[in-house]
Amino acid sequence: MTTTASPGLDRAAKRRQMLLDYVSWIDQLCATDPGARVALRAGLRQNIDARSTFAMNRHIARWLPVNASDTTQRAYFTVAAMIASRPRSVAEDEPSTEEAEGEAADGAEEAEPGPADEPQRPERWGTSLGAAFAEAVAEAPGRDREMRESAAESRLNMLTRQSAGGIHRSLPPSVLYLRQLDVPVDWAQLLADLIDWPDRSGRIARRWLQDYYRRRHHDKDRSDGDDSPE
Repeated sequence: MTTTASPGLDRAAKRRQMLLDYVSWIDQLCATDPGARVALRAGLRQNIDARSTFAMNRHIARWLPVNASDTTQRAYFTVAAMIASRPRSVAEDEPSTEEAEGEAADGAEEAEPGPADEPQRPERWGTSLGAAFAEAVAEAPGRDREMRESAAESRLNMLTRQSAGGIHRSLPPSVLYLRQLDVPVDWAQLLADLIDWPDRSGRIARRWLQDYYRRRHHDKDRSDGDDSPE
């Protein structure tokens, strides 16, 4: 397994960089190798010991940490299967992880330097699933927003109550819902959360809910401010 993580990054940043490298590679693999995409997609909502997942090892084994637990391995398998299962129109239209990072880098080069001119700190955490659900609501027009808010809140609360096994079976339909609405999912952060779910599900669920409601309150406050008379 190769990684671009710098020796100078702290532990959390190193971990995120390795997970970013993994999901970027899976994303690129699915875009260029139809056979690999079919093999990865077959593992959706499956146990890692199911025969339908055996072909996935050809692509995933090299990325697994040494002596990875079944919990960690299943997280890698689940995220790869969800990436491979994106709607074809979404997979074709959206930029790859590498392209998105390149565009961000180009934007950073064009931006004028700030007053401090300090080097950018490495990213340690990504966007949570709760924030993605809030984004789905925020982008909805008119009355459709109320429908999306009800669906998003219901789905999110259902996910937070899942067991270690249940979260892998319940995530794919909710993630597909987000992708059909063109809401980006931070695969690396979702992978990290799945790895940690058995031991830290309460903390992760709390973060998802807080990120969701924090964004929703922010959007409502901003909307009320825009509607207020001058």
